[in-house]
Amino acid sequence: MTGYGRTAMVTAGVLGVSGLAVAVLPARMRMRAELRKRWRTWALAAPVYLGALFLGGGGAFALAAALGVVAVTEYVRMAGLGRAEHAVLGAAAVTLPALAWMSPSLLDLRTADLLLLAAALPSLLGGNAESGFTDAARTVFGLLWITVPLTGLVRLGDTAVAVGLAVALGDVGAWCGGTFLGRRGALSRPLSPLSPNKTWAGVLGAVTATGVTLTAVGAWTPLLWTGVALGCVLGDLLESMVKREAGVKDAGSWLPGFGGLLDRIDSLLLALLLATVVTR
Repeated sequence: MTGYGRTAMVTAGVLGVSGLAVAVLPARMRMRAELRKRWRTWALAAPVYLGALFLGGGGAFALAAALGVVAVTEYVRMAGLGRAEHAVLGAAAVTLPALAWMSPSLLDLRTADLLLLAAALPSLLGGNAESGFTDAARTVFGLLWITVPLTGLVRLGDTAVAVGLAVALGDVGAWCGGTFLGRRGALSRPLSPLSPNKTWAGVLGAVTATGVTLTAVGAWTPLLWTGVALGCVLGDLLESMVKREAGVKDAGSWLPGFGGLLDRIDSLLLALLLATVVTR
């Protein structure tokens, strides 16, 4: 069985078992409604993610571009960027996955140079002396945080399928670890002031869940596990940093149980970036 087939089977099994679990949750449980909303979102998102990657390069490009366009829209709103910066980020969200699909050899330092110029161009041409440097820096951050990592959906092939499932279950593992092991003791200490609810118990849960998942789908290697685990742990903190400065709780409100798209794929972005680094 191919890596894709194993991942699809594991995903179906996890959705089935978790669906039964949330269906029998007691009515008095505080997070019952929230967990059910999250499960429904996963039940819809998983076939879209797997189906797009099953189609090969074209499907992976379409998925990466769609996620990128939505994610940069949420990021632009949080970062307080203008229409010109939004246009730069939106164009990169489509162009970079297209290059990864059609001409991957072009994704090198030449592309990085052009991205840097594109990020600064709106402020340069607009003569923005008040916040030009800040806007350009925030645009570069958006390019590196969102659009570049999403090319991993195209470049990683079957590994992108495994990474997506591992990140999803890593987030679940982090929640379980924090809930059941993070109430007292050394593991209850916050990982960072950026997100006091993220504890070392959650880190333990994420590391365990990602390792088990990658092993189950036949994709485990020490480097890939390290990259995915770091993505799960640090990706959420990275978005928390952005949201705290922006003064918002969530990147959006349209995704049931999660908030915005960035709230759901923050760990995936960093995991894809690191997975691309360690596997190429």
